[in-house]
Amino acid sequence: MKKIDHMVEDSLESRTKTYISDKDKKKLSRSILSAAAALTCLVGGYIFTKIYPDQVTVAELVYLIGVVIIGLPVLITAVKGFLSKDIGAAMEILVSVAIIVCVLDGQYVAAMLIPMILTVVHFFEEKSIMGGRDAIEGLKKMQAETAILLKNGAETEVDAKSLQPGDTILVKPGMALPIDGVVVRGEADMDQKSLTGESLPKFVRPGDKVYAGTTNTDGLLTVTVEKACADTSFQRIVKLLENAENMQLPEKSAVDKFMLYYIPIVLVIAVLIWFFSKDVSKAIAILVVSCPCGYMLVSSAPLIAALGAGAKRGVLIKNPAFIDKLTAADCFVFDKTGTITNGTLEAVGINLVQAGSEEELLAAAAAVAHGSTHPTSKSLMQLCGNVAYETDYVLTELPGKGMKGVKDGSEILMGNTRFIASLGFALPDPPEGGSASWVVKDGSVLGNVVFRDSLRADVDEAFAGLRALGVKKIMVLTGDSKIEAERIAADISADEMHAELLPEQKLDQVKAAKEQYTVATVGDGINDALALNAADVGVAMGAMGSDTAIQSADISLMNNNLTLLPFVMELAQKTKTAIRQNIWIAFITSFVMIFLAALGVVTPVMGAFLHNAGAFIVLFNSARVLRRKNEAKPEEAPAERTDAAANEAKEHTDETE
Repeated sequence: MKKIDHMVEDSLESRTKTYISDKDKKKLSRSILSAAAALTCLVGGYIFTKIYPDQVTVAELVYLIGVVIIGLPVLITAVKGFLSKDIGAAMEILVSVAIIVCVLDGQYVAAMLIPMILTVVHFFEEKSIMGGRDAIEGLKKMQAETAILLKNGAETEVDAKSLQPGDTILVKPGMALPIDGVVVRGEADMDQKSLTGESLPKFVRPGDKVYAGTTNTDGLLTVTVEKACADTSFQRIVKLLENAENMQLPEKSAVDKFMLYYIPIVLVIAVLIWFFSKDVSKAIAILVVSCPCGYMLVSSAPLIAALGAGAKRGVLIKNPAFIDKLTAADCFVFDKTGTITNGTLEAVGINLVQAGSEEELLAAAAAVAHGSTHPTSKSLMQLCGNVAYETDYVLTELPGKGMKGVKDGSEILMGNTRFIASLGFALPDPPEGGSASWVVKDGSVLGNVVFRDSLRADVDEAFAGLRALGVKKIMVLTGDSKIEAERIAADISADEMHAELLPEQKLDQVKAAKEQYTVATVGDGINDALALNAADVGVAMGAMGSDTAIQSADISLMNNNLTLLPFVMELAQKTKTAIRQNIWIAFITSFVMIFLAALGVVTPVMGAFLHNAGAFIVLFNSARVLRRKNEAKPEEAPAERTDAAANEAKEHTDETE
């Protein structure tokens, strides 16, 4: 028997891949083994009656053994569910009653066939449900299990789980990354569509970050490990997706409450039909066809489909507000920098005040900027180039203001005009044409660097898409100067633009908007955590690699494609519609099946086949969530690259050969 059991589990493994847990596999394999044993009893009893037609008692005993084998697990589950008031055991409760009535009436064959057929039908139903999880479960395969460790000039293949921050690995063309890291040598195109949904690869060079779950399509990369295998952004995303499947929606709660009354109602109907028709088969058929499989899937099936559709496009959904609030959202509040703008700031001027040279100004700025991921700091570091700077300052990031560094009584401040002026420093008139980032060292205003940001190319398309879906108001919030905000406002179709805001003031704007609207806030998650948490729905843009963005938002877009906003809003609306339709489908199907069973049109055995009609219709209707009218355009074409990566890969191949 153990050998057969292993064969069944192996078959399930090959059929379902890794889409169900080990516990579910064992449960399903036990059900199939029970059905096989009961089928043996059924065939054996039938053959015995043909050979020995007078030995009815022996045949009935064989049938009864089959009933116990296939029915006892159902009965145990039913009793446990009844005692614990578990709605999920509703089907087992009704089937158990049907089996008991069949046995008492001497219908042993029917008592065996009903749970046997249910087992087979539920196997295919489970396969259908698991198909909706492919996009989510498939992500787990994208993270490599091994890596090539570079140590003392030698290459060694190791288990990816053994890698630690600071290790150096080699990533050859065609290899998937097992960790998050930084490129230290080489250039390559990285296929990130498994995480970001972008069809075009991203070109990376030394200094760029790369992430677990992405694939090196060409070139040869040397990467320094930043996070252990279990702590990568990829693993966080997978865990959040797995947790998201357990979301509890209001519709699910309503169905659960209905199910508390459903079972007693079905039992009363079955007893009344039995009493008036004097036909116990009709009562048994009613119990069988009323099994609430469709009700159990009304919300879970569309939600799983939505999670899968989102995952394929680089959309991480981790809060049930996705269904309820986003469908009702009529106001979108956008942060400016890094959200509707590219976040890659262009330096348009360096203005000296007390600094003796541009190099002195940039060195002081870099000493604090190197510890920040804010777009201004990253752009400033690119501007610094080969300027030498100190790295031993104790750094503090001041959200919405700037950076502070302290070392041995020395202090460097870098921030916007409002922040530096609030500290009492006398500043010249701020330059026009962009946003100024001021640098102060030990009480002396060294000067400023003026940056200018550019709008994303898809802003107008995204705003138009949101308005077409019922959004009434679009607001943009920024900590930049009014001059810079007005420059951006002239090129977009936002209803309101508010400038020179601290994170707390952005929070106040969101709270004020919530008094009149259902608000969705969109930001990059760096300085927007307060606003994202306060909104009815928080959406983090470009969240790949940002744990803060992933944790602070209800929905995280792994890339910076603004057209995903109308997509995810439409996905929420379609999911909501599918759930409501499923409730009616399940209700109407159950009513029709019970009516046909009461008339005698549907027999108990036939009912075992047909009772899942509602479930399959629900699954089919839920699959519509996966269909979409428009594809989001890729964010941008890959950057122009050199032939260095190809040459380096070729040289490495030649050496190994």
